[in-house]
Amino acid sequence: MRFILPFLGKTKESYLDHGIRDYAERLRRYVPVDIKVLKEPGKNEPDAVLMAREADLLLSQAAAASLLVALDPAGREQTSEDMAAALESWESRGLHTICFLIGGHLGLDPRVRQQANALWSLSRLTFTHEMSRFILIEQLYRACSIKAGHKYHR
Repeated sequence: MRFILPFLGKTKESYLDHGIRDYAERLRRYVPVDIKVLKEPGKNEPDAVLMAREADLLLSQAAAASLLVALDPAGREQTSEDMAAALESWESRGLHTICFLIGGHLGLDPRVRQQANALWSLSRLTFTHEMSRFILIEQLYRACSIKAGHKYHR
C-alpha cells in the first residue's frame, strides 16, 4: 500500500511543518508516503473559481490512485481503529495507492467530494487546512501502528 498526500501550498506554520515531516518519516516505516506540495492558484479570484482550480490540482494528483479519500466536515467521523480497519480492508482488496485530499481554506469543491470513494471527517471541530494535514498524517501513522499490532494508540 502507498499513500499520496497532495497539499495545496506549503505549510506555513513551522511547528506544523515540523510535525508533518516527523510523522511522515514515522509513517514511512509502514508504507511509502508521497507528499506533494502543489502551487496554490491565485487567491484574488472569486471563491467558486478558486475552489474549482484547487479541485483540478487535487484531482490531477489522484489520477493514479486506486482509492480517493476526501477529508470534509460532512464526511463520516472515524476512530483510529476505524481507520486501521479501513486500511486493512483496502489492502486485502488489493487497493495499492490511496490518495487523501484536503481542501484549501475554503474547503473542497463539490466535484472532489463527488469523485471521492470515501468521505471522511477528522472531527466535528473546525481546523485550519494546515492543522488538518498534521492530524491526518498522525492518524494514518496511528492506524498503521494499530494495524501492525503496536500499542501506540493506547
